[in-house]
Amino acid sequence: MCQLLGMNCNVPTDICFSFEGFSARGGQTDDHQDGWGIAFFEGKGCRLFIDANPSVASPAADLVRHYPIHSTHVIAHIRKATQGEILLENCHPFRRELWGRYWVFAHNGNLPDFEPIGYQFYQPVGDTDSEKAFCTILDRWRQEFPQRKPPLEQLYRILKATTETLAQQGVFNYLLSDGESFFAHCSTNLHYIIRQAPFAAAHLIDRDLTVDFRELTRPQDRVAVVATAPLTDNEIWTQLQPGELLAFQDGLPQYGLRQPEAKYFSFQ
Repeated sequence: MCQLLGMNCNVPTDICFSFEGFSARGGQTDDHQDGWGIAFFEGKGCRLFIDANPSVASPAADLVRHYPIHSTHVIAHIRKATQGEILLENCHPFRRELWGRYWVFAHNGNLPDFEPIGYQFYQPVGDTDSEKAFCTILDRWRQEFPQRKPPLEQLYRILKATTETLAQQGVFNYLLSDGESFFAHCSTNLHYIIRQAPFAAAHLIDRDLTVDFRELTRPQDRVAVVATAPLTDNEIWTQLQPGELLAFQDGLPQYGLRQPEAKYFSFQ
């Protein structure tokens, strides 16, 4: 299956170190060779790089590895296709507009029998189950909140209920953000780490590369990195539990959000 990488932080930060190790899994240290992509939020803007080539052989990926784009919300993906051909339109992350903001989504998993009908507003461009699920989530939000983006608790409530329904279709690990809100859902495998003071050095698993964050950070900085599998071998990563949906803000997971009512939706 595919792999996910995300970052949420309280100050704009580059993801070069993490992406260096992550992108190696796209054809060198792992076999995710069916495309890759990464999205950076800057204010209401969103830089999106996607390529149907493996990340280890992509000039665009090489640019990202060496171009320190600073952002507080980043989502990246390396693809091992389960549904859909190896084409640009099937590369994650996917991007759509809702409430005057770009939303970006990347999925790791497989929803083998998911064939929704009757999209209200959003429609997939490619032919992946992932993009269909993304359109479904945005459609549900738009139906519930047609005018403007609601507070985080209300946004979370509908997303949680929709996610539980979609997860019944198969494996549904994902990252979702609009540059303000950042969500991570674990179906089978997802990890995160919070880097904050006192900072230390970190060593990548997929590259022989070490960075000492004490030389690059200030005491008030805080960064959450989310990945399918841990990227470093000398830090303690926290594994999300199956079915867990976390919202991150300013580099911290937001616990205690109100759980949804026992309500499921039909997408058939």
